[in-house]
Amino acid sequence: MKTLVLGGNGKTGRKVAERLQSHNADIRIGSRSASPAFDWEDTSTWNAALEGVDQVYVSYQPDLAAPGATARIGSFTKAAADAGVTKLVLLSGRGEEEAQECEQIVMASDLDWTIVRASFFNQNFSESFLVDAVAAGYVMLPVGGMREPFIDTDDIADVAVAALTDGKHSRKVYEVTGPRLMTFGEAVQEIAKATDRDIVYQEITPEEYVAVLKKYHVPADIISLLKYLFTEVLDGRNEYLSGGVEEALGRKPTDFSEFVRKTALTGVWSQPA
Repeated sequence: MKTLVLGGNGKTGRKVAERLQSHNADIRIGSRSASPAFDWEDTSTWNAALEGVDQVYVSYQPDLAAPGATARIGSFTKAAADAGVTKLVLLSGRGEEEAQECEQIVMASDLDWTIVRASFFNQNFSESFLVDAVAAGYVMLPVGGMREPFIDTDDIADVAVAALTDGKHSRKVYEVTGPRLMTFGEAVQEIAKATDRDIVYQEITPEEYVAVLKKYHVPADIISLLKYLFTEVLDGRNEYLSGGVEEALGRKPTDFSEFVRKTALTGVWSQPA
């Protein structure tokens, strides 16, 4: 089986690719820098990337809630079927109506499928848009007492690889979360304790958050996506635990404290000089 890993250099795709390679699997990385290249916004790159591929790990950039994602997932699913692909493993998001529309597109196709529906990534604090704020010691977000069951991308990758290597996961939806609910303020304080630093968490209004992002020249489409995430998706609708990791893998998901302990050792949260 040849597997195309879309977003193969990203937070989950990189780990999916590494795990498949450790199993001596035949893989192809799907990214704009790969050869052949794959670009979600350039459909002319899709056929070459799909040639000879049996299954695909689908991680959509920047997010399935982004404008145009539903149409592209529909077009990609058809292109994959036309190219002879037999299975898609789709990384989806909890509480996003657009993501669930994408899930339905994949599930309604003639292809085999597995859905991995994930909560907010632990690694957003260490590899993504929050890492600089944490390192600077001051995190401002438009969310207060809402609790989220943060999920580790290692767990997401393990579930995805299981789905790509074992047919028993076919046509299943795994909603994956961490093992406990935490506020963003509590998460930041766990990082502060592990790094022996003072890191402030402040709740701000959505308008103030947008102003901060504009100040740092964040692209408008990313600002819109982040505002949607924090004001709508993270409005309490996902304030519950799901057992997808244990259902798929037969083990408990990684606790946020374990993620923090390991990540603190890397120095990524060290205060800037």
